[in-house]
Amino acid sequence: MQRPVIGITSYVEPANFTVWADMTVALLPYMYVEQVVRAGGQPVVLPPAGEPAQVVGRLDGLVLAGGGDIDPARYGEPPGDHTGYIRKFRDEAEFALIGAALDAGLPYLGICRGLQVLNVALGGSLHQHLPDVVGHPGHSPAPGRFGPLPVTAVPGTRVAKALGTEPVTVPHYHHQAIDRLAPGLTVGATADDGTIEAVELDSAPFAVAVQWHPEAAEDCALFEALVAAC
Repeated sequence: MQRPVIGITSYVEPANFTVWADMTVALLPYMYVEQVVRAGGQPVVLPPAGEPAQVVGRLDGLVLAGGGDIDPARYGEPPGDHTGYIRKFRDEAEFALIGAALDAGLPYLGICRGLQVLNVALGGSLHQHLPDVVGHPGHSPAPGRFGPLPVTAVPGTRVAKALGTEPVTVPHYHHQAIDRLAPGLTVGATADDGTIEAVELDSAPFAVAVQWHPEAAEDCALFEALVAAC
């Protein structure tokens, strides 16, 4: 059986590798690639350059990966003290990409930033610094370190179908989260502190987004669900 082609968005950042220092590169943690392959898909990395929305017709599915914060102007707020790593060129590319993907009914899995882009694109807003809301740093305990916290899926959702309805401890790395839920989205999972950790778009064949990082999890259930939808 031919593997469905899954586009994965990427960062553009300065990086050091082999003999090259401080070079601007399009990059993506390889965990995303490995999980798509493990789930039966064929990954294709999509840089935020040119007009990535034009590739939607050539894809069978889309993963919008993690990254820096969305420009708060997109949901009508000034940047907070902790908001950072804003890349307006990436915002522009990915908001166009998700719009085209949803219009086409393309199976979609949003991860961390990918959940936030979906919510803001549909008219929602974000908490700009989650520790100020929940009173602890557990969702992003230290730079470059995932925080293990349990999430509980809402019965009857696609997330529950993939993960079950019992609490599951998953890797977190996010300091922002949904504040105002966008029209048309349903909550798919929450953390013990009430943080919305997954959403689903009711009107789409398969559009699921999670705030945690399933690419760093031991199982690939959500990636398998995406590939199955393709």
